[in-house]
Amino acid sequence: MNIAFAGFRHSHIFGLYRTVKETPGAAVMGAWEEDAAARDEARRSVEEPFYDGYDALLSDPRVDAVAVGDYYGIRGQRIIRALEAGKAVIADKPLCTSLDELGRIRALALEKRLSVACMLDLRYDPAVRMARALARGGSLGRIHAMGFTGQHPLNWGTRPMWYFEEGRHGGTINDIAIHGIDALRFITGLELTRPVAARAWNAFARETPRFRDCAQFMAEFTGGAGLTADVSYAAQSGTAWQMPSYWRFNLWGEDGAIEFRCGDNRVLLAARGSDRIEALGCPRVTENWLTDFMTPFDEAALLNTLASQEAVLKIQRLADEA
Repeated sequence: MNIAFAGFRHSHIFGLYRTVKETPGAAVMGAWEEDAAARDEARRSVEEPFYDGYDALLSDPRVDAVAVGDYYGIRGQRIIRALEAGKAVIADKPLCTSLDELGRIRALALEKRLSVACMLDLRYDPAVRMARALARGGSLGRIHAMGFTGQHPLNWGTRPMWYFEEGRHGGTINDIAIHGIDALRFITGLELTRPVAARAWNAFARETPRFRDCAQFMAEFTGGAGLTADVSYAAQSGTAWQMPSYWRFNLWGEDGAIEFRCGDNRVLLAARGSDRIEALGCPRVTENWLTDFMTPFDEAALLNTLASQEAVLKIQRLADEA
């Protein structure tokens, strides 16, 4: 698969670039970045030539897919244009910032049978895979309650400043919670039926009061299962990734409950009738979002990714309306 890169406004896209370079059967054809400063920065890491414009990238017949890493508010437009040009798309999360854009992306991808994937890496975490085996294997019974926390550091001064510009970010829930929602859907097979309550507010980014860096919500899933979540930019920079609250998940069912933290390689299981908690080891995971993306077009996989994006956009909309 020949992939061209469009946009380097978030550091995650450089991770995708390195993964493409290291993956057999994948190749980087070139790159493009509209912003001059970001383009100069990207040239330090990107070995391939840069296109003169997005039109030139999209018209290159060698390109099979476009990797999109621009600022969030413009990603939907970039993806729509790529699909219109007959290119598959893989992107950093989120894919877009509006339900209208998502609807257009879905329609084009289905019409042209083009893959659209997102760098949703939690579903490839060993603990998530073990949790899925337990949940879908019946160890929990019917699931009634779920929760996750995914607090990130604000990193004011080092995080891209477009985050704090009007119309470029699209909301903290859409930015972060897509990982947690996608992981829970993957684990349980349950789907969002409605967002119940959502709040986003400004707490830490005092320099930009419009930027709502804290976010919490409640949602209902299939069968009445409830979810509570916090995805605030509230973690301290030096220890953010070490805190147990960084991508910690809890699921409570009629026959058992589990707790795990991504990256911990174990799942705690409290089974009904047992007087001890089991610490279960996790399987090794060899695939990733790129290897899955490189397989032939799979309509179910496409709709699955878009369903996670749609769920968080609905929750974000409720927070914005509030």
